[in-house]
Amino acid sequence: MKPLTLLATLLLASVAPITPAAEPGPGDKMLTQYFADETARLERAAPPPPANAAAWKERVATDRAQLQEMLGLAPWPERTDLKATFTGSEELADIVVEKLHFQSLPGLYVTANLFRPRQIEGKLPAILYVCGHAVVKEGRISMGNKTGYQHHGAWFARHGYVCLTIDTIQLGELEGIHHGTHRLGMYWWNSRGYTPAGVEAWNGIRAVDYLLSRPEVDGRRIGITGRSGGGAYSWYTAALDERIQVVVPVAGITDLHNHVIDGTVKGHCDCMFMVNTYRWDYARLASLIAPRPLLFANSDKDPIFPLEGVIRVHREVAAVYRALGATAKLGLLITEGPHQDTQDLQVPAFRWFNRFLKNEDPLIRVAAEKLFKPAQLRVFTPGQEPTDQRTTRIHDSFVATANSALPTDAAAWRLQRDAWRTALLTKSFAGWPATPDAIELRAGNDRATAKQRVTEYEFTSQGAIRLPLRLHRSVAGKAPARVVLRVLDDAGWAESGLPADLAAAVERGEVAVFDFAPRGVGPTASTASAADQNQVRRRYLLLGQTVDGMRVWDIQRAVAAVRSSSVLGKTPITVQAAGDQAVNALYASLFIDGLAGLELTRLPSSHATGPDYLNVLRFLDVPQAAAMAAERQPVRLSGANPDDWSWTTRAARQLGWSPDRFTW
Repeated sequence: MKPLTLLATLLLASVAPITPAAEPGPGDKMLTQYFADETARLERAAPPPPANAAAWKERVATDRAQLQEMLGLAPWPERTDLKATFTGSEELADIVVEKLHFQSLPGLYVTANLFRPRQIEGKLPAILYVCGHAVVKEGRISMGNKTGYQHHGAWFARHGYVCLTIDTIQLGELEGIHHGTHRLGMYWWNSRGYTPAGVEAWNGIRAVDYLLSRPEVDGRRIGITGRSGGGAYSWYTAALDERIQVVVPVAGITDLHNHVIDGTVKGHCDCMFMVNTYRWDYARLASLIAPRPLLFANSDKDPIFPLEGVIRVHREVAAVYRALGATAKLGLLITEGPHQDTQDLQVPAFRWFNRFLKNEDPLIRVAAEKLFKPAQLRVFTPGQEPTDQRTTRIHDSFVATANSALPTDAAAWRLQRDAWRTALLTKSFAGWPATPDAIELRAGNDRATAKQRVTEYEFTSQGAIRLPLRLHRSVAGKAPARVVLRVLDDAGWAESGLPADLAAAVERGEVAVFDFAPRGVGPTASTASAADQNQVRRRYLLLGQTVDGMRVWDIQRAVAAVRSSSVLGKTPITVQAAGDQAVNALYASLFIDGLAGLELTRLPSSHATGPDYLNVLRFLDVPQAAAMAAERQPVRLSGANPDDWSWTTRAARQLGWSPDRFTW
């Protein structure tokens, strides 16, 4: 059967900017401006070129540690035995291809082909080739994307290199997942701080470990290259591992402007992106290669790595190389063509490695050709893949989640609570504004019935994000004893009326009720298709945010808006919410002083099924946040299974809190 081979174009049915389904609504326009403002803010925050080599060394240490964390690699995984296993070889007159696998972690199998010259004299330079998205299958059996890029390994072996070509977790022989948030709705990856880019970088680092174990490899002369997804892994791996001396990423990077404003994020799976906790633009990642020899390579009509973005990234990196006196080690290659593995891109990459790993620059007379049938290069015999493999489900374990112990006493609780709060502010909600904008609460339409007056308000949550409040109060003008802020979803906002019991309390003048719709809900909802709205969520991630994490901010601002009212500003406020918005309200309460209480319905018990905040599961889950909230104000749950909240209730008993702090 003829193998099916498709390159990275499979990633993208379309790379057009995310657009509304019809005429842009208020929410669409607001979001467009918001993304432009936030992207510009991150661009302005880019660090300047280093003043000297010492300053660069210090910055690299800090940035590398941050990148390690953003890839889910902090602390470093244990460098366990690779258990490298040879399964066969293929030979031609001038080269040998070894078929092998190793375990970068126990059970995390990496299938690989090692290309080498048939005759070896002395130590040879080595190339780690990391593959882009190539589907190569015979029937339903994956041959691995390494077979789609075999021509690179063959060229290197024919020219005096050892080249190790490794499969990725998606599209390898053991088929894992790169598309968790791209199309599978696995937003808990964000909460866990997981990205498949971290796995691919780790597999690359361990692949270097393997190369260094080979007697024919000169460990002082190691390079890395790959295109598309392989270009991205070249950046990440080389940024973290200085044992890699020469780097040629092909079509693997562009900037936030392209991804967020122009919408190229739509064309990329999750393996291209770090969890942007520290809110970097991509030139900061690229700069971590300096001052090692680095060749940017891209084509001029690539829709997912647009030329103008590549030029902007290169310009910033070039400033670093100039500051370090290393301009001769930085190159920029732009060829004509689309997003394809063309010879025009291959030949200069080969020359770059010859120049910096072999100190020579001969004419390239031999083209890169595929010399083997894909099945010849398969490492595992079909049907005999290892039963202990966890490559296909590595997303479930690669980044550990917190295992929160119950507090032993009040002092231990205070330490843990404060540490969680700090972690939330620095690792989950670092994308919140450092300085809040003015609330600018403005009244709009006002209407009255026989017993109720309803007034529409609008306020500024953040920059372009202006959000609605809808106030229900008694027509009698009686000062209410309390205010209820209802945080609503789309269905709740559309109802416009109040539940019967709450409406009766309003009409009696006992309570005033503000309905609130956070960003993306109700009047600010997007009109884009469901698929494009998914890409909106991914844009937030690239900015070091999540949409629900920013809704937590919106809820705080809604409370501030209510408190800015000259009439109701000093009235005690109770926050009500249901479902995912209940989680958002719970977390918002951790940063609001003086709430009268929380009344939460159908509160999800974990971020594995509820809203996603960056990295939150590395530190705590919803039951721990509920305990933090209950210390600050009474929390009442409705429609909840008490068994899901045993940690919270046990912590409350352990600390001797009043039973009314956390009730059902």
